[in-house]
Amino acid sequence: MFAGLPELGISNGEDLKETLTNCTEPLKAIDQFQMENGILLPTLQSALPFLDLHGTPRLEFHQSVFDELRDKLMERVATIAEGKDEDRYGKLEELLEKSFPLVKMPSIQPVVMQVLKHLPKVPEKKLKMVMADKDLYKVCAVEVKRQIWQDNQALFGDEVSPLLKQYIVEKEAALFSSDLSILHNFFSPSPKTRRQGEVVLKLTQMIGKNVKLYDMVLQFLRTLFLRTRNVHYCTLRAELLMSLHDLDISEICSVDPCHKFTWCLDACIREKFVDGKRARELQGFLDGVKKGQEQVLGDLSMILCDPFACNTLVLSIMRNLQELLSQDSLPRESPDLMLQLRMLSLGQGAWDMIDSQVFKEPRLVQVVTRFLPAMMSVVVDDHTFTVEQKLPSEEKSSVSYPTTLPDAFNRYLQENRVACEMGLYYVLHIAKQRNKNALQRLLPALVETYNDMAFGDIFLHLLTGHLTLLSDEFGSEEFCSVVFDGFLLTSFSSINTKWTEKETSLITP
Repeated sequence: MFAGLPELGISNGEDLKETLTNCTEPLKAIDQFQMENGILLPTLQSALPFLDLHGTPRLEFHQSVFDELRDKLMERVATIAEGKDEDRYGKLEELLEKSFPLVKMPSIQPVVMQVLKHLPKVPEKKLKMVMADKDLYKVCAVEVKRQIWQDNQALFGDEVSPLLKQYIVEKEAALFSSDLSILHNFFSPSPKTRRQGEVVLKLTQMIGKNVKLYDMVLQFLRTLFLRTRNVHYCTLRAELLMSLHDLDISEICSVDPCHKFTWCLDACIREKFVDGKRARELQGFLDGVKKGQEQVLGDLSMILCDPFACNTLVLSIMRNLQELLSQDSLPRESPDLMLQLRMLSLGQGAWDMIDSQVFKEPRLVQVVTRFLPAMMSVVVDDHTFTVEQKLPSEEKSSVSYPTTLPDAFNRYLQENRVACEMGLYYVLHIAKQRNKNALQRLLPALVETYNDMAFGDIFLHLLTGHLTLLSDEFGSEEFCSVVFDGFLLTSFSSINTKWTEKETSLITP
């Protein structure tokens, strides 16, 4: 408990034991020990007997003085560190040398930790001693741990890993929440609110202003994204950068080439729309990637792969398509739409780009020239039918609502990731419009989609919320058959088929 005192020339319990063992007059020996090791203040000696008369133990008196002096010393350490004295860190290092031998003493330990906390560069020897002792490592300030972590990636990974797991668990819990409606879903919280989450705040604190630790976290996120394909790691990558932006950590924001792009995109996510002005800013960032710096596209693609960014982009695309329809304009004539498709494609291709390390934007020719015309024909059908329903009965045509979809529409839902994402969001759009006919026409096409995207957690979460608007329609057997038998329940047979194939491959010689 009193380890380190002899190194500083201060007597401890062993010295008192030895003194009492070898002395002939114990009471005199105790008086002598108290005088030599008590508070060296001459005027105090005459006052101590008064405390004895009042029944106040000497230990209680000395402890109260000690606590007061310790608090004063800790305040003084903070004052020195925050001052402008050129030699302030030299003074702290000198105090560290004197106090460190007592770091294991609980009463002195807070002082040592306070000094360590305020040293921008703790001596290497002291850092290694703290790192080697689990108890010391546990109680040292995050400012000290940062200095340990930056040269010990494995230890930092051990600290970060539980937080990353917690983040994924929280995201999945939000997706599977039963508290679901069109007004309250996975995408309802604002970016600012999301950044106040426990994991983001803890990671931000752990990183501080340390660029090396920030780069380590980004590498962890890239590795986990590649290993799991879990897009929530992309969300965390963007949230972490914007959390540091909120705290004005310029040391990191100024060196992250994605900062301004993410900042602009964050504003779009907040508004749930990419307007013309911000579209031009975002395009400027994309076009500004210089030759030799193409690797930046990997990080930009990861940020665009964030489901919140993807959601904003596809909602903007849907809104643009509706506006083009009202203006009798072709999709390829809209620069805003082309940019939104470009960013959506970049985000959807993030995993492939980072995995292959080939940093090129995916080509969109087929989506623009083949899929968009097919999709616009579907949009026109639905728009025409909606307008016709509002006409007086004598003006309505006898043409029935189409039940089939263009071949190109079905084919690209199955073969192209970007086209599939647009198709899925169009289904959400017509569900929000409560267009039962369009929904019955489109849902069967979602049984087979690119990489089974229609049965992904995020889309099903949104679709379930949107279907709450059609509660009256569930009284119809035909509608229930399309929704459940024709779409939702087909996922079970698909999963069972895959498992059967897997089991067969395991037992087949």
